Amino acid sequence: MVDGIRFYESQETGLGAYFLNSIMSDLRSLSVYAGSHQKYDTKYYRMVCKRFPYLVYYRLEVAEVHVYAILDERRDPFFIERTLKNIGAEE
Repeated sequence: MVDGIRFYESQETGLGAYFLNSIMSDLRSLSVYAGSHQKYDTKYYRMVCKRFPYLVYYRLEVAEVHVYAILDERRDPFFIERTLKNIGAEE
């Protein structure tokens, strides 16, 4: 997230804050739509953010949504896979 904020702010003043607000809005939408997104690797749900090319990887656990990663979807697919495996190894 921090890298995304810095990147977009370097593109245009105020765009970093807009990026953060947009991602936070997408995260708030999980209170309604959690579980309706595509499954990734049978462990995580994957939500595509609305305004920026980012993906939110999360799980439903009992009555809670646990966000595990928010990643730029333009990254190398192997980076995304490694990141999620590393997160899984920490559990």
